[in-house]
Amino acid sequence: MRVQVVIIGGGPSGLLLGQLLHKQGIEAVVLERKTKDYVLSRIRAGVLETGMVRMLEEAGVAERLHREGFVHEGTQIAFDDEMFHIDFKALTGTPVIVYGQTEVTRDLYEAREAAGAKTIFEVENVAIHGADSDAPYVTFDKNGTEHRIDCDFVAGCDGFHGVSRQTIPLGVRREYEKTYPFGWLGILSRTRPVHDELIYASSPRGFALCSMRNEKLSRYYIQCALSDHPGDWTDDAFWQELKRRIPEEVAERLETGPSIEKSIAPLRSFVTEPMRWGRLFLCGDAAHIVPPTGAKGLNTAASDVHYLYNGLRRHYQDGDDEGLDRYSEQALLRVWKAERFSWWFSGLLHRFPDQSPFDLKMQEADIAFLRDNESQQRAFAENYVGLPY
Repeated sequence: MRVQVVIIGGGPSGLLLGQLLHKQGIEAVVLERKTKDYVLSRIRAGVLETGMVRMLEEAGVAERLHREGFVHEGTQIAFDDEMFHIDFKALTGTPVIVYGQTEVTRDLYEAREAAGAKTIFEVENVAIHGADSDAPYVTFDKNGTEHRIDCDFVAGCDGFHGVSRQTIPLGVRREYEKTYPFGWLGILSRTRPVHDELIYASSPRGFALCSMRNEKLSRYYIQCALSDHPGDWTDDAFWQELKRRIPEEVAERLETGPSIEKSIAPLRSFVTEPMRWGRLFLCGDAAHIVPPTGAKGLNTAASDVHYLYNGLRRHYQDGDDEGLDRYSEQALLRVWKAERFSWWFSGLLHRFPDQSPFDLKMQEADIAFLRDNESQQRAFAENYVGLPY
């Protein structure tokens, strides 16, 4: 088999790239290690920047998003028993949309299937060959048989543990990492959201986040120890701890109920450079990871797709390789800004085990400055709704 682009990874970034390329008549095949049902079972955040929404519109998969998504024109920041609002629409003219990543992925799969585009699931032993040559190809096993796909380019959208980043020689890539000394314990519950906007809360007991998936499905998080396991926390214990970390008037109206999903996510920052090696291009978690504070993971993957898609489009339609040649430089410039915002916002709201009384006072002053200073709120809003591509 031969195609123009092999996309490794059937998550939202790989599917979005594939759909955008298909719209331009550029043939791509998607390889996915898991089943479609498994991919759609993964619970992820769903705050979408305007830039990503526009890309989904360009890909022709935004109809349900606009029908069912929740437009958020701001967010709430809580500290101890106080809460204040940051108005995205007033400060930037731009909102965000809350729409689950699972639903984005579902819409992209449906569009791909309707277009008759090829996706191969349950592939094993994927290997990228000749990425630094003019004739790359990808091999994989399917049902015990080895297959080969020749191509012009390979897009590595296969996440942190995938093969794509590992294909770039150690002597070429450089990796930067920060691990955080805590995780997020999250639950999903069939309860009404406690507020019509997200609430990011800092308290002496640690961070908490009140979020939602729809008007009857809520997502809540609390900062926890890395040594914790989901089974250590009963639903009742979770709800009681969440109530201790959010303002009393919010806690009083919190609707509780049985969890339908419970998990712990560690927090880390990670970037690899460069994001291109020859004809191999990295996208999303294959190249970088951000803490979930501020919901930049999916959105930063989408910005990678923006740069790569436009580079490939210009290559095939105009014979212009500038976009491909500058892909890593352009993508990383925005990636590092997203990393900075997630790092800063995480430091603003969480409790760290080595914080001194001085550190705590600085954290408190930083939150007060955000509350009282319009310029700081505007900078926050600009980063939250998404920096321009």
